[in-house]
Amino acid sequence: MQPALWISKTGLDAQQTDISVISNNVANASTVGFKKSRAVFEDLLYQSVNQAGGVSAANTKLPNGLDIGAGTKVVATQKLFTQGNMLTTDNSLDMMIEGPGFFEIQMPDGTAAYTRNGQFTLDDSGQMVTSGSGYLVMPGITIPDDATSITVSAEGEVSVKSPGTAESQVVGQLTMSDFINPSGLQPKGQNLYIETGASGTPIQGTASLDGMGAVRQGALETSNVNVTEELVNLIESQRIYEMNSKVISAVDQMLSYVNQQL
Repeated sequence: MQPALWISKTGLDAQQTDISVISNNVANASTVGFKKSRAVFEDLLYQSVNQAGGVSAANTKLPNGLDIGAGTKVVATQKLFTQGNMLTTDNSLDMMIEGPGFFEIQMPDGTAAYTRNGQFTLDDSGQMVTSGSGYLVMPGITIPDDATSITVSAEGEVSVKSPGTAESQVVGQLTMSDFINPSGLQPKGQNLYIETGASGTPIQGTASLDGMGAVRQGALETSNVNVTEELVNLIESQRIYEMNSKVISAVDQMLSYVNQQL
C-alpha cells in the first residue's frame, strides 16, 4: 500500500476524534461545573532509512537522517480544570467552589465520587443530595424540618436557623477534597469524577484553608467552555480533515495514472 494512504488515514481518524471532543465541549457549554477536554496527539513510529550520524564516507558522517513518519493518533483526552465563571442564583442550596477542590459525593455502592457542580437539594429525610441523581453529599448533612434559613460559610460550615432560637445551629461541615493531578480523574458522567491511579489519592481539607477553594453560597460555577474558541478549533480540525482527504484523493489519482499507463 502507498504509505501516504495509511498516513492520511491516521490523520482522518485523529481529526474525527478531535471533532468528537470539541462537540462534547460545545454540547456541555451550559452544564454547571463542566470542565472542557482537549485531544492530545502523538506522532507514530518512524521508518529509519538512514540514521543521522551514520558514516557516509571516510571521516564523514551524515548530518541528517532519513526518517519517514507513519502518521498520528490521539493518545489522551485531557480535562482542563480552569475556573468557570460565577452565576448568582440566590438559592441557599446552590454552591460553587472558588478555587481548587471538589465536593465529595457518596455513590449508591458506598464509594466516593467528586464534583464541581454545587446544585444541591434535599431528599425526603432532609439530607443534602445532588439534584440530578439524589446522591448523598458528604459527610451526610441533614437539615431540620423546621429550619427557616440555611447558611453556608466560606469554610463550608452549614448552619440553620429555627423558629424561637436566636442563635444559628451548626448541622455539618462540607467535605472538601483535592488531587495532585485532577486531570487524572476519570469522568463518570452526571458531573462526577472518580479517583484513579493517575490522579493520586484525595487530599481532604477545609474550604478556604489548606489550599482549598472557598465555598460561595447562592452561586454556581458555569462551564469553562469558551464557545468561540471551540468553534475556531472545530474549523481548524475540519480543514485538517479536508487536507488529509485531499492527500488520499491525490494518491488515488497517482495510482490510477500508473495503472492506466503501465
